[in-house]
Amino acid sequence: MTDMLAFILAVLGGLVVLVWSADRFVAGAAGLAKALGVSTLIIGLTIVAFGTSAPEMLVSAMAALQGNAGLAIGNAIGSNIANMALVLGVTAVIAPLAVHSNTLNREFPLMLVVMLMALGLLWNGLLSRLDGLLLLAGMVAVVLWTIHLARTSSREDPLIEELTGEIPAHMPPRKAWWLLASGLALLLASSKLLVWGAVGIAQYYGVSDLVIGLTIVAIGTSLPELAASIMAARKNEHDIAVGNVVGSNLFNILAVLGIAGTIQPTKVDEAVLYRDFPLMLMLSVALYLMARGFSREGHGIIKRWAGLLLLLVFLGYQVSLFVMVAGKVS
Repeated sequence: MTDMLAFILAVLGGLVVLVWSADRFVAGAAGLAKALGVSTLIIGLTIVAFGTSAPEMLVSAMAALQGNAGLAIGNAIGSNIANMALVLGVTAVIAPLAVHSNTLNREFPLMLVVMLMALGLLWNGLLSRLDGLLLLAGMVAVVLWTIHLARTSSREDPLIEELTGEIPAHMPPRKAWWLLASGLALLLASSKLLVWGAVGIAQYYGVSDLVIGLTIVAIGTSLPELAASIMAARKNEHDIAVGNVVGSNLFNILAVLGIAGTIQPTKVDEAVLYRDFPLMLMLSVALYLMARGFSREGHGIIKRWAGLLLLLVFLGYQVSLFVMVAGKVS
């Protein structure tokens, strides 16, 4: 019982520090990039998206290094499901999300293509080192495409206007470096603590690392996206709220899975291919249709009833995982 308490405290403490240090890391990276003359949109679409996915990346790396690649896979896919069903569900219930950005209308199809590509790589039941390298190469390609998109997009795009208002105009380089370095150090320490606690809980109850990754760890590492999206929605910055999720999902599939496969090739549980991945794809298609809308302009809205429906889907999914685990344990 003492060991179990230590595992729970490690997970809770790791998550708290993970979320807090991710904010420091993003602030430092954005401030440093701004000081170096990087454009606001590039910072928003790459550095901020990278920062909100930093918890998943660090947890994935730590899990793979410790031989628990199943946790990394569960974290990547579970975080995407949490981003779309929990994060946008809660945010839309608080404030219906009107999507006007043409930039997002181009990123949604890209997210679907990336997910299908990843599914194709994993279909043989193995996340190999080659798969990991291909996913990381895809991440580089997406970042380069995003930079191109930032340079060619209209300055009147609502997403660009919202990002311009969010990113600090000036931050002293010394402060930016300190936030960046301290945030990264805390991310490393807290992710190691979180993985240790999560693996301990899994072993204590006799459940797989995958399930722990899909539930406790996925929800915890999605907290930065939840906080960022709710804050953006409260400021009436709906495109940022949705953009945070789209950018994070791309990083989760390409970088998080890529890191896991490159560090430690692993078998992929069949349930991932027939239960978790299809749900992630269905949520992606549903959100694209909501965000795209049915008008000629291609602008849609995620209404409160849709947010509530997303939350119910997420709750049903988590309950089904709990029932499955309870059945195996008993």
